[in-house]
Amino acid sequence: MTSTKSEAISPLRRRMIEDMSVRRFGDKTRHDYIRSVENFAKFLGRSPDTATGEDLRRYQVHQTGSGVHPPAMNSSVAALRFFFKTTLGRADLATQLARVHYPRRLPRVLSLEDVGRLLEAAPGPGLKYKAALSAAYGAGLRASEVVALTVADIDSKRMLIRVEQGKGRKDRYVMLSPRLLEVLRAWWRQCRSQGWLFPARDPFLPITARQLNRACHMAAEVAGLGSWVTPHTLRHCFATHLLEARNEVRVIQVLLGHSKLETTQHYAQVATNLLRTVTSPLDSLTLTKEEPPA
Repeated sequence: MTSTKSEAISPLRRRMIEDMSVRRFGDKTRHDYIRSVENFAKFLGRSPDTATGEDLRRYQVHQTGSGVHPPAMNSSVAALRFFFKTTLGRADLATQLARVHYPRRLPRVLSLEDVGRLLEAAPGPGLKYKAALSAAYGAGLRASEVVALTVADIDSKRMLIRVEQGKGRKDRYVMLSPRLLEVLRAWWRQCRSQGWLFPARDPFLPITARQLNRACHMAAEVAGLGSWVTPHTLRHCFATHLLEARNEVRVIQVLLGHSKLETTQHYAQVATNLLRTVTSPLDSLTLTKEEPPA
């Protein structure tokens, strides 16, 4: 399953691409799945449809020994399971691929004050990146969702933002706060775009997620914040700050577009302001003060 563009696509690769197309996989998922199968084929040294259970075991041992991180290994498992189960009809091989269990790190978040400093430090031109980062925080959007926004997605009458084909190829509506609408309108008055809300130098194209990430790093440096701050950090902040304001976790789940409630509940572990308001059961005890001995 070679990736060389000059060579014809093999029937096996074409079949896998068709299987992913039928299931409406996103472009990134298709690319990652094909690359994972290609990496396995390179290790195997022959066509992946000739693999055995022992080959899969050896490959995972190889990945572990090569220092491949658990998330990357699990992504490889997902791709190979799809390939063997769906494309080849070999569910028996798919079940032999082991997922790696590892402790998830808690997301790092900024305080309200630090978010404000970050947005004010956003670089030019104009208000473009301040508005884009404000959308990431004010509506809890992923970077890919921010850059894909069009002017028509902003519904000021219903105070909603339409997110088309977000993660999982799902459409959803998110909140449009009055302050975010104000910032977006100020930016639109500067750019007067009729298409993309955040157009690139070529107005027929939007800015890229990489450009947004670079602008966020520049703003974090100017604001004196850590180099770990990314546009996705603002999404974490959105969820955490809403939870600390005692909003319903299921509402936050819908706004974030999470398919599982457990994913959203993860933010409860970093909502420190909320944790500080909880009364310890020790403080509710009525303790009897003992008299000192005579």
